[in-house]
Amino acid sequence: MPELIIREAAQDDLAVLLELLTFLGDNPVPETDTRAEGIWSEIARDKNHHILLGFLDGKAVVSCVIVIVKNLTHRQRPYALIENVITHPQHRKKGYGSRILAAAKDIAEQNGCYKIMLMTGSKQESTLDFYRRAGYNSGDKTAFVQWL
Repeated sequence: MPELIIREAAQDDLAVLLELLTFLGDNPVPETDTRAEGIWSEIARDKNHHILLGFLDGKAVVSCVIVIVKNLTHRQRPYALIENVITHPQHRKKGYGSRILAAAKDIAEQNGCYKIMLMTGSKQESTLDFYRRAGYNSGDKTAFVQWL
């Protein structure tokens, strides 16, 4: 079985990431155009915005975004937000999602975060159980979303 290699996305990984994002629900993924490239450049320069990619034999099969947010509470310790946890459908249920979440947790710990928050739009019990097994709970906070 090939080894999963996890690393932060590099400047030339935009097309790879956009391809993987096609597996995230009904979210239309933009073409690699000047707007997407500009946003990608901003993300790459932001030291608090981390996009992790997991590769098998050179092909991206899993990703996760973790953003570190500066904070004035909790002894001025930052917190982290996780978004866009995506595993290619052909590679699900093999532990790759858990591995990329663990790598994101390492980044949060290295940055002194006091918590990590994650929301999912999924109502599937298997997805919710996946996040519970990864150490997240749905009992401490109540999430609200206002779409703009």
